[in-house]
Order: sequence, then structure tokens, then C-alpha cells
Amino acid sequence: MTTAHWLYVIGVLVVVATMIFRRNVVIPCVLFTFLIGWLYKASFVGGLQAVFNASFTAGKGLFSIFLIIGIMVALLKAISREGADELMVKPLKGVMSTPLISYVVIIIATVIISLFFWPTPAAPLLGALLVPAAIRVGLPPMMAAIALALAGQGMTLAGDTIIQGAPGLTAKAAGVPVEMVTTKGTILTLIAGVIAIVLAWILNRKEIKEFDPEAYEAEAAATAEEAVQQAAGTQASEGKARILAWIMSIGLIAVIIFMFAFDIKGGDSSALLGGMAIIIISLAALISDGAGGLDSVADYIAEGLVFAFKVMGPIIPIAGFFFMGSPETAPAILGEGAPGFLFDIGEMVSQVIPANGFAAAFGLLILGAITGLDGSGFSGLPVVGTLAGAMAGGDANVASTLGAIGQMGAIWFGGGALVAWSSLVAVAGICGVSVLDLVRKNLVPVLTGLVVCTVFGVLFLM
Repeated sequence: MTTAHWLYVIGVLVVVATMIFRRNVVIPCVLFTFLIGWLYKASFVGGLQAVFNASFTAGKGLFSIFLIIGIMVALLKAISREGADELMVKPLKGVMSTPLISYVVIIIATVIISLFFWPTPAAPLLGALLVPAAIRVGLPPMMAAIALALAGQGMTLAGDTIIQGAPGLTAKAAGVPVEMVTTKGTILTLIAGVIAIVLAWILNRKEIKEFDPEAYEAEAAATAEEAVQQAAGTQASEGKARILAWIMSIGLIAVIIFMFAFDIKGGDSSALLGGMAIIIISLAALISDGAGGLDSVADYIAEGLVFAFKVMGPIIPIAGFFFMGSPETAPAILGEGAPGFLFDIGEMVSQVIPANGFAAAFGLLILGAITGLDGSGFSGLPVVGTLAGAMAGGDANVASTLGAIGQMGAIWFGGGALVAWSSLVAVAGICGVSVLDLVRKNLVPVLTGLVVCTVFGVLFLM
């Protein structure tokens, strides 16, 4: 452990403390990125370069998320011009009749789609279809974001029961059959997820009760983007709205069919969804504006991207600080040979964890959470898997349980429930809420769920 490592530890603690006091963490992240770069490269100029390189590296890593947010917001703008969005959600009004039912419907739909395609494409897909309907019956946008995050980026991804990418990495590193980790991971993430989802609802009952959907929609309608569209002077047409609603429905159904038929998953599925969305935006512009659509389509896309970067832009320097913690991205920031500070710290912590019972289980949970702070979730699975296998002393049952617990920590944190610079930015962007506020709302429910599932794993799965 070098001085730079200890400075990184101090930086992480300062960032966490700043978040606890409900302040933005951009300045602490920029400051410690500069100090670590200065110390590691022994150069003041090197510190300044590290600040830019960290943001640039983070920007490259997060751009696909920013782009899908912008595209889906542009899609909603394009189809709402003629009122097609209203037509599409109209059948759901009979089902999503109350905030609680809407909350449950979003959770169930998120789990089903995320099981097969992972949560990244599920967030914009469901954000386009279900969130507007939920808001209209009184579910605050923040609660819709919580439902998407806890059900998708948290519960479903941490278990990864169908695709088995996460348990596959953990099991291989631990030297145990993947079926054991998959089964135990599914049990643990269900416990954590149900507790977090229920607790999130209970803790936010006051805000749900006070939410006024009419006032929210009136405020949304008064935004600059809406004013620009209204200034165009085009009258909404029921016929055009029906055509756009059909195009939208057929396009999204086609995306789902293609995902199944061609086994498209992960980032490829997001690319498929984004490509289809751009085609629909283009058609919507031409249908609404005729030849004028050649110009208005650019306006829709520009508005969507402006929204994405306005809401999510501050995440870039924050992510840059934590990208220095990964051995995969640190060299791009500090130069060849740069260590992954977070991973080195995680290995040090593992050396002082007793290999038994609750100490081992909570040690791996914490270690998994530390590795998840880089915003990936998956990058720390080989670490927790290897340590689980080593600590179990050849006992496959113990190794699989410890590995699954470590997997819970890594993915519930880094996969996108508690780390603001992960794919959680997509959820927040689609729902139009602050990603840092979303993290704060998720914190207590998720930590409670993880503690309970870890205790359960020690008592009943070892």
C-alpha cells in the first residue's frame, strides 16, 4: 500500500461523508483526483492532466448510457407531439389505477425483461411505456425510478438467474459448480430485493401521498422543449396519433422478438433498442411535419441529448475518480502501470477477514461493495469468487455461499442500485430525477436487505 492508496481511501471516505450530508460530491472527487494524480506522477502538471483524463475516460465509458437516455427522451418528445403517448398508456390506466399497483406493475415488468435482457435496456423501454402511466395515477417519478432500480439493477442483476453471467464469473473464480452459486444467489437476492422494495415504499409513503400528478404534468408541459414544439403551430391529429402509436408498439415488439430470436443481450440489446428508437423518431417527425420533418428530427435528437447531459453530466468527474480504482481504467488516467487503487485496497481488507461464519460473510459482502464502487459490479466478481474459494478450504457449499454473498455486495452496489456513476444514471435520466437523490433513497432499503440476506446465508445456506 502506497501513500497514493491511503490518499484514495481518504478520498472515498470524504465522498461518502459528503453524500451522507446530502451535498454534491463533484468537488471532492475532482480534488482527490488531482491530489492522487499529483502524488502518483510526482508532478503538479500530472495532477491537472489526471483530472481531465479521469473525466475523459469516464465520459467514454458512460457515453452509451447518455446516448440511450437522450434517444429515448427524444422518442417520447417525437410521439407526444401528436398525443401518441397518451393512446399507448390508455389501456394501462385500468390496471395501473393506484400508486401502489403502478409500483408493483413496474417492478414485475422490470424483473421479467431484466431476467432475459439485463436491466440496461429494460429501463428506457419501461420508462417509455409504464412510467408516464404510473405518474398519471399518482406515483412520484422518484418512486418509479426506485422501482426500476431495485427490481432491475439490484435484485434481478445480482441473481442473474437466466443469463448467469454474474454467477458464472463468481463460480469459476471460486472453483465450484455455477448451479450452486446461481441457486444461492437467486435466494439471497430475492430476500434482499423484497425487503428493499417493501421498505422503500414504507419510507416514502408521505411523499407518495403528497404528490400531485396534475401539478407535475403542468410543470412538465411548461418546459422550454414543450414551448418550442408548441411554437411550431402544428395541430395534434388523432389519426396521426394512432399511426404513431402503432409504429411505436410494432417497433418495440419487434425489438423484443429480435432479442429472443437472435439471442441478443446486454449492450447489444441496448444498441438494438436505440437503433429502433432513432428510426421511429425519424418516422414520427415525417408523419407530424411532412417535409419539415427533415429539420424537426434533428431538433428532437438535440433536445434529448441536451436533457441527458444536463441531468447526467455532473456524474462524469465523479465517475472519473472511481475509475482510478479499477486496474482496467486506471492506466488510461495515470499512465501505464498505474494500479487499481480500489482493488488493491480490497485485497488488503481480505487479508484481515477471519475465514469463518458471520465475519467471513460480512467481510466478503463489504469487499464486494468496495469493488462495486467502480460502477461496474461485475469487475469485482473474480476477486470475491477467488477469496470465497480460498476461505472455504475446499468446501464447495461454503465457497458457493460466500461467493454468492460477495456477489450481492458487488452488484447491488456497482450494478446500479447504490452507485450514482453506474447504469443507475439511465434509470434516473429516463424518470427525470436526480441520480444522487435516487442513491440516497435507495441506501437504507438496500443496506437493510443486504444485511438480512447475509445473515440468512450464514444461518441456512452454509
